[in-house]
Amino acid sequence: MSRKAWNYKVILVYAVLLIAVLTFIYPFYWMLLASFTPESDISSLGLAPQGLTFEHYTDMAQKIPIWSSLVNSLFVATISTIGVIVFGSMTGYALAKMKFPGRNFIFYLTIFTMTLPFQITLIPNYILMVKFEWVDTFAALVVPSLNSAFAILLFRQAFLAVPNDLIYAARVDGCGELRIIFQILWPNIIPSIVTVGILTFMNSWNDVLWPLIVIREEELMTMPQLVTLFAVGGRAEAQLGVKLAAAVILALPIIIAFSFLQKYFIQSMASSGIKS
Repeated sequence: MSRKAWNYKVILVYAVLLIAVLTFIYPFYWMLLASFTPESDISSLGLAPQGLTFEHYTDMAQKIPIWSSLVNSLFVATISTIGVIVFGSMTGYALAKMKFPGRNFIFYLTIFTMTLPFQITLIPNYILMVKFEWVDTFAALVVPSLNSAFAILLFRQAFLAVPNDLIYAARVDGCGELRIIFQILWPNIIPSIVTVGILTFMNSWNDVLWPLIVIREEELMTMPQLVTLFAVGGRAEAQLGVKLAAAVILALPIIIAFSFLQKYFIQSMASSGIKS
């Protein structure tokens, strides 16, 4: 292939990628722009802004306790993420580096649970929350999400790539298993930790169905739950700009977190292999 033909090919590839990027970015751009646009001008909004206003954000803050729900979501998502990283890494380490009867069975059973839809365990989990008297408490949002089959799988694969000699040397120096995990191995699997953290935080942050079932008190509601009820429950009074303002506030934490941590996320996804 000539150099000229190769250049045309590269230009074509970049053109296709640029179109794909614009296709994904435009809805978010329009949502952000419309949230600052007067209600009467949203229907005719194009690429350029048409008179910016903060009215939608002030109206949203007056109609619903958006900032307290933001704190609730940050608390629930943060605790859930920490729990998944801690317990997932402990389980993944046991499945990767410790030999005990039934280890492979537990691993494959864990993988099997990943194929089950969340709706199958919805009713049993709710019954447990009722029996524990955790309905309308943060425990109902945090405790069921403190472990993740995906996190266990990813940590297991990360630990399999760590040389056993490193663990043997730590044991000779008197380190216990927990110290090996958190002080010796964690620094070697930072990309996997970040990946699990991003995905867990994102899943917890975006969860709507489970909070709708176990939380009924408005002061305990998470932001996705409150925004959903706000958008479909009539309190937005059919004002599209107010709904879009709530959606922007809801999306910002995930966008900011991924912007800072995307390097580790991509590195982990590229380096994670499946080893048995």
